[in-house]
Amino acid sequence: MKTIQINNMTASAVSLGCMRMPELNEKGIDAIMDTALECGINYFDHADIYEAEECFGAYLKRHKGVRENIYIQTKCSIHDGQYDFSKEHIIKSVENSLSLFGVDYVDALLLHRPDTLMEPEEVAEAFDKLESEGKVLNFGVSNHNPMQIELLKTAVKQPLMINQLQFSLTEAGLVTSGINVNMKNPESVMHDGSVLEYSRIKKITIQTWSPFQFGFIYGNYVDNDGYPELNAVLAKHAEKYGLTKTAVVAAWILRHPANMQLIAGTMNPDHLKEICKATTVTLSRADWYDIYSGAGHFKP
Repeated sequence: MKTIQINNMTASAVSLGCMRMPELNEKGIDAIMDTALECGINYFDHADIYEAEECFGAYLKRHKGVRENIYIQTKCSIHDGQYDFSKEHIIKSVENSLSLFGVDYVDALLLHRPDTLMEPEEVAEAFDKLESEGKVLNFGVSNHNPMQIELLKTAVKQPLMINQLQFSLTEAGLVTSGINVNMKNPESVMHDGSVLEYSRIKKITIQTWSPFQFGFIYGNYVDNDGYPELNAVLAKHAEKYGLTKTAVVAAWILRHPANMQLIAGTMNPDHLKEICKATTVTLSRADWYDIYSGAGHFKP
């Protein structure tokens, strides 16, 4: 398994996203977790709203010694149909997550989605308290643009090491606007303020969510009849590299020099093994752009 450095964490390039874990029984949870660990995955992504922290904690309780060899990440700020960066909510959420996990600390805490009512000083107080008590070791954000991060940094002293963003072959805005600079076509529109380039400059790790899905988690584009050209090019490169089409997508994301961490949300052990094989290959530049074009993206 390829690794990337996130602050002081030597993390697997593929992370297991645990949102769907509550759909599994105990046997299923053991199977996906055992497979993840066997494949070299040591990073596990959660959020308080996923309702997966309790079953993950139950796995840790059944498998003594695992906690010391993994990184646990969770997110907070969404509840009751609103976004909440208040000191009270952040601290309460983390303490509840720790209780459900059955651990003393989490390795990373992310603010899940921006709260326009945010007071940076209040976030800073929460982070300071959680860090000083040893309950959170690293901090970051999710779905934030560069100026929102800069606003947080006016008060928050901890490095913001992570930004979790949607990125896939069909939802490729992170790269399309940069490729279509000085153009007037739809893909030239920069929606997120050069967040890719900003992240590379600031050494912020981009974690890619829903890497195999189109739209806002609408469905999988791999082997989807609605994407014939994309699947044809994926099949071509799957044969060339000895991978599945899904693994080719993963390899495409991991090929980017931003050193992104791919969040695999599958709860299928065989599917997870396929994805992890992507870390054993490096796509050529020509193949990367061929796949990009196969997804229907314009190159000026």
